[in-house]
Amino acid sequence: MTRAAEATGVGAGVGARIRALREARGLSLSALAAQAGIGKGSLSELETGQRNPTLDTLYAVATPLGVPLAALLDDHDGAVVADDGVVATRVRVLREPGRTTEVYLLRLAAGVERSSPAHPAGVEEQLVVLSGSGQVEHGGRTVPVGPGDHVRFAADVPHTYRAGPDAPLEAVNVIVTPVTPG
Repeated sequence: MTRAAEATGVGAGVGARIRALREARGLSLSALAAQAGIGKGSLSELETGQRNPTLDTLYAVATPLGVPLAALLDDHDGAVVADDGVVATRVRVLREPGRTTEVYLLRLAAGVERSSPAHPAGVEEQLVVLSGSGQVEHGGRTVPVGPGDHVRFAADVPHTYRAGPDAPLEAVNVIVTPVTPG
């Protein structure tokens, strides 16, 4: 069992949500796997609950489905997903006409890097650093961050959060996803 599943127990529920979203969009298993850049067998195992999700896999699948990460996770505040030195705890999700706003408490262990693929067009992220230091890379820019710093950027490009080598980076991460008419 992956650390993501140990932290959340989300494997079967996530798989069912992915399958339902894929089918609602008329995507085949092969098409979604190709768009997400993961193996068809891996996606099949994820959908059937035989494989537990990692944060990287969830982001990879959410983007071609056109949904925020929250649409794949347990739908309650306090849900946790963790892997490879990264822990994201859902603080709040606000669904409004025209957008979904997700708020996470993000913790990266010292020296850990979290790279995210481009989100769908129009998605914006904000990071407010609570403790530690590091860097945020987006759109060809590298921005050093420390306690109290705020970074806001278009997240429809690949982006990376990196903790400094000496201490964990703790931050509030806000992701705003426009809702597209379906």
